[in-house]
Amino acid sequence: MPVDRSNDDEIHALQDRAKRMRETALHMAFSAGSNGAHLGGGLSLIEIMATLYGGVLHIDPKNPEWDDRDRFILSKGHGVLAYYPALVEAGFFPSEDLKKFEVNGNYLPGHPIMNMKKGIECSSGSLGMGLSFGVGVALTGKMRNKSYHTYVVLGDGECDEGTVWEAAMSASHFHLNNLIAIVDQNQLQYDGVCSEIMDMGDFKAKWESFGWDATEIDGHDIRALLHAFRCCLQTPVLKPHVIIARTVKGKGVSFMENKKEWHHGSLTQKQYESAIAEIRGVQ
Repeated sequence: MPVDRSNDDEIHALQDRAKRMRETALHMAFSAGSNGAHLGGGLSLIEIMATLYGGVLHIDPKNPEWDDRDRFILSKGHGVLAYYPALVEAGFFPSEDLKKFEVNGNYLPGHPIMNMKKGIECSSGSLGMGLSFGVGVALTGKMRNKSYHTYVVLGDGECDEGTVWEAAMSASHFHLNNLIAIVDQNQLQYDGVCSEIMDMGDFKAKWESFGWDATEIDGHDIRALLHAFRCCLQTPVLKPHVIIARTVKGKGVSFMENKKEWHHGSLTQKQYESAIAEIRGVQ
């Protein structure tokens, strides 16, 4: 396995980025008022998105349609509370634009809509579609002899969808080693506990049986995430890669953690203030 070459300064910078993003996500959700937001699955994604946009993706916000950029696809479309702050941190649009979140007629709705100039590669929301989109993008890169990589974030509940496994078979068949899937395994979906709704058994073994190079890690450990991504880029196998990131739904806010009721919800003033204080470490 490749040596972990990340240094402490890099890790600390990404941790600080993740903390800012988590606070921004809470502010977005509170500002959405009665529209509410997908808090649980957004907060579980924060470290994954901070690591991708802060230390992994080859992108240029000044040239968002650069032909050789890495492609990112949020198949788990309800994860925008992590996605939009990541794009802000990367410089695709100013933080002031987040005031437009969930405002009718604006470009930052509760599920992303393709907007290449803002760094949004794919419209998503109907679960199970992003990986097949990613297969097409990665296959195009292979056919055009491009060096870019395609990254797709899915939820573990989303993997109930049959289209995910059709896409997984296709990716293996075409030897798409330029495709990296990340599964946000927070073990909860809208209806309840994932294993009770559709038991996936040995999840890592299942991906491997479809011909993927699979790794399991703590999805809130930025050092582990960075190392896993770099291993995918350096491992000389003709297989697509999947990182199964074990996470906590509602991570960082104790009254939300592991509560399916916070899959989607609205924050009261008191809840918002309590959550922000917890993120900031204020007793």
